[in-house]
Amino acid sequence: MPRVVIFDEPGDPEVLHIVEEPIADPGPNEVRIRIEAFAVNRLDQMARSGASPRPIRLPHARLGIEGTGVIDAIGPQVEGIAVGDAVMIAALPDADVRGSYAEYTVVPATAVVPRPAGASVIDAAALWVSYSTAYGALVEKAGMRPGDSVLITAASSSVGLAAIQIANQIGAVPIAVTSHSAKRDALLAAGAAVVIATEEENVAAAARHHTGGAGVDIILDSVMGPGLAELATAAELGGTLITVGWLDPRPASFPSNALTIHRYMSFEHTLDPVAVRRIAAFLGAGLRFGALKPTVDTVFAVEDIVEAHRHLEKGQQVGKIVVTV
Repeated sequence: MPRVVIFDEPGDPEVLHIVEEPIADPGPNEVRIRIEAFAVNRLDQMARSGASPRPIRLPHARLGIEGTGVIDAIGPQVEGIAVGDAVMIAALPDADVRGSYAEYTVVPATAVVPRPAGASVIDAAALWVSYSTAYGALVEKAGMRPGDSVLITAASSSVGLAAIQIANQIGAVPIAVTSHSAKRDALLAAGAAVVIATEEENVAAAARHHTGGAGVDIILDSVMGPGLAELATAAELGGTLITVGWLDPRPASFPSNALTIHRYMSFEHTLDPVAVRRIAAFLGAGLRFGALKPTVDTVFAVEDIVEAHRHLEKGQQVGKIVVTV
């Protein structure tokens, strides 16, 4: 029988284990996907460890909010999708039930988009969550325009690297922030116009220096925490701060300067079929013309899922962790 990764109680990576389950048939408006690869995300880690913002249905909970594979079966009332189509999973808010850490999963037909022509299985597995988050936050929410200066924290994360590429695709100027100066060359090679290492520089002062004293137009923050208010001073008067993550779990300080502030959650757009079509079109164009290229840190086999989660928790990766099935 097909394999699926589950956990019965929250905890360290070792709570993950592989079991065999019968293949479920898709119901009305559903499709079944034979998964070829999936990515490991921070939301997976949070769900597994007991820190998820959403309730997790235990025991026998699944993981995986994105992945890629081939349509294996379609249910009644499904249109525009055929058996054999290569697809990506675009939105799985109920990953504890339908998660992509499996050989097969059944999802709503609205949760899949065509895999871009020419994209490898590994690239497609690494694409959707990072790039849809960066695109949704910067383009849909913050209204990023050509010429805008964009300060990107946690720039070596998968979302940060996606944001650098998307900013360049739009014609904006990506300013990357990292904790470690050792990542400077990699971030410059990834397309950052400037790299600020927090171990060497004050972020706000450096951002103002690189913008001629004006401050940046947009801050894309994946960290939050008590340093948020100081980070916000890197923005120009009337600039935009948009948060997309919470790598620092401590309470966030509230900025006092005049900013437009957004708290962005990716499901805000990935559960909207119209927005999903816009995102898919943007990403497909970026891949075709070479503006976008997912950065993959390490590829694991599904049998090594515990080690994949251990690697994520080290926090040293540059780009995405992908698991092949």
